[in-house]
Amino acid sequence: MESFRVPANAPRVAGTASTTDTPDVQRWPHRRLVVIRRDDELLAYDLARMTAGDGAPAARFPAPWPRGAGGIDAVSPTLDLAVFSGQHALHAVDAAGALRWEVRHACWAPTCLSHHDSYQEYADCREHRYPDSGSCWISADGSTAWVHVRTPLPDDPESELDEEWLVLDTADGRVLGRASTGTAAAGSYHVPHPAPSQMGLSVGEGQDGVPLLWGRWDGTRLTVTRIGDDDRSLVDVSPCGTQFLTITHWGQEPAIHRLPDGAVTHGIAADAWPRTPPDAEEELFWGDQCGFVNSHTVIASTIDSQEQSRHWLIDTASGNILGQVQYPKPVSEDPMALGDGTWLTCSEDPFRLLMWSLQ
Repeated sequence: MESFRVPANAPRVAGTASTTDTPDVQRWPHRRLVVIRRDDELLAYDLARMTAGDGAPAARFPAPWPRGAGGIDAVSPTLDLAVFSGQHALHAVDAAGALRWEVRHACWAPTCLSHHDSYQEYADCREHRYPDSGSCWISADGSTAWVHVRTPLPDDPESELDEEWLVLDTADGRVLGRASTGTAAAGSYHVPHPAPSQMGLSVGEGQDGVPLLWGRWDGTRLTVTRIGDDDRSLVDVSPCGTQFLTITHWGQEPAIHRLPDGAVTHGIAADAWPRTPPDAEEELFWGDQCGFVNSHTVIASTIDSQEQSRHWLIDTASGNILGQVQYPKPVSEDPMALGDGTWLTCSEDPFRLLMWSLQ
C-alpha cells in the first residue's frame, strides 16, 4: 500500500546506543511524547513541537539512578513531573529537578528482603545487578500515577512478599488505592486507556507466561481483572477505548479484543498475509510491536529469516490485512503507532524519527 504521506522532515533526538535507550512513545488523547532514557536523565520531546521544527526537549528530568537499575519510567502529560521506577523506590522528580515525593517498597532484587533508603546502598552489590522490575504510568489528566511494585511497603503490618498495583496521588505520592496482582514479575509495562480511570498492565514472567491485568479506579477503590490465560502480551488500546491489541507470548499471532470483557474479536493468523511476491515461499513471523494507527486500522510488523522487516495495515472491523506498506526509504523493524492516523519509525539511525500518516 502507498496510501500514506511521506514525512517532510526527520528530526533526530539526542542519543547514542552506548549511553541511551532507543526512543519510546508515551501518548494520551491530547499529547504525544517521545521519551529517551539516558544514563543520567530522562528527556521528553513533544511530537507536535518536533514536527513544527523545534527539536529541543520539552522537558528533562535528572535520573536518581542509572538506566538499567530500575523499571520503566513515566512522564506526566503536563510535563511537570517524571516518576522513576527503581529497585527499592519510586521517585517523583519535578521539572526543576527537585524530588517531589518518594514511595519506598520491597526490593526487586530476587534474593533481597530489605527496604533500602537509597540506591547507593546496593549500587555495587552483585545480587542487585540484574533485578526484576516494575513500571509506572501517569494518567491522562496528570492526577494519578499507576505503579507496579513489590511489597510490602515499609509501613505495612504484613511482611509477606507480594506484588501490587498502586494508584498514587501525583501531588504528594499518597497511596489512594492498591490491589495484589498475583504475579511473579521479571518486568512489566503499562498500556493506558483514554479514560484516566482505566489502565492495562502486562507482566512478563519469563517462560511462565505474561499475565494481562485490567485496572479500574472509581475514586475510592481499585478493581483489577485478569484477562485471558496468561499467554498474551497487551500492546495497545484503541483511541476510542473500545478495543485493545495483544500478541501471543511467543510472538506469532496478534489479536484484537473488545472492551470491557476482553473477548477476542479477531485473530490474525501466522499465514494470513499475502505473499510478496505472490509465489514466495519465505516464512514470515510477526514482530513484537503493533498498534492502532486509528480506531479502524492497526499497523504490525513481520520479519523473515533474513531479518527483513515488513509493515502491514490491518482492518480492525474484520481482522483482514489491507496490504503491505511500501516505504520509499529504509525504516526500523517496529512501527510506533500514535492513534491519530499517524505512526513513527526510525531510519537506519535509530535516533532519527520518521512520522508517517494515512491519506
